[in-house]
Amino acid sequence: MEPTTALDPIPAGKYMAMITASEMKPNKAGTGRFLELCFTIIEGEFKNRQLWARLNLENPNELAMKIAQAELSALCRAVGVLTPGDSVELHNLPLVIRVRCKKRKDTDEIANEIKGYEKRDAATGRPQQAQTSTPPWRRP
Repeated sequence: MEPTTALDPIPAGKYMAMITASEMKPNKAGTGRFLELCFTIIEGEFKNRQLWARLNLENPNELAMKIAQAELSALCRAVGVLTPGDSVELHNLPLVIRVRCKKRKDTDEIANEIKGYEKRDAATGRPQQAQTSTPPWRRP
């Protein structure tokens, strides 16, 4: 068996993925809990790569909870399960995740962050490039 190597972040873009694991976990401060979701990319060059999202569903910070609830709502709409009783109901349902690259504050390394969810017919599985009418040789 080959040793595990560190994986570089994937390019920003839209990817077809599905939730393959989820778990409620306590936050570091012990003042709330978050839902950790593991997304597995299911198409394209980065097939089988995994990305994680954490939704602060129980938190003393009301803004953090509102953001998490809005993200969960978008996620539920994207997979067509509007009122899940458990996060397991969201597993193995294809959707499009919008990924961006962000510099980590603690290490200054570039990491991926999921910034949006869409229904599965919204992307092709490859990062979508900005469309422009300017030919490549004339761009700055």
